[in-house]
Amino acid sequence: MTEYMAQTAGAVLDPGSAKPLFSDCVGKNDEVREDGRYKLMYAVYSSTPLEQHPEAVRKVRAMLEQQGFKIDGYRESVNGKVDTVLDASQASSRYLITVETTSGGLLAFRVRTPCLMPPAATETPS
Repeated sequence: MTEYMAQTAGAVLDPGSAKPLFSDCVGKNDEVREDGRYKLMYAVYSSTPLEQHPEAVRKVRAMLEQQGFKIDGYRESVNGKVDTVLDASQASSRYLITVETTSGGLLAFRVRTPCLMPPAATETPS
């Protein structure tokens, strides 16, 4: 998903910057299944020039809207300076997307997933 967003934005990702973070799925009563279910937060960065961030984020926004994502937050600048943020969610998949300018001037692409099953896992009974 991050690669697709970057292609849409015209950005080149730095694969060495990829930061996957896995966590357990925790139920509403703090229960954790032992079948390997997990949530993933994945972030990767691009050194796209700062002045190109607004256009890049506009392109990603249009693509996400076309795919049924709801735009939860959006900006291109703060006090006349480039400072992009795009937050989007999709109710059907429960994916959360963020594309934003970092404090270091990079363009960050982030995806957060709902609980997922590992590819070879099978669900355990409740």
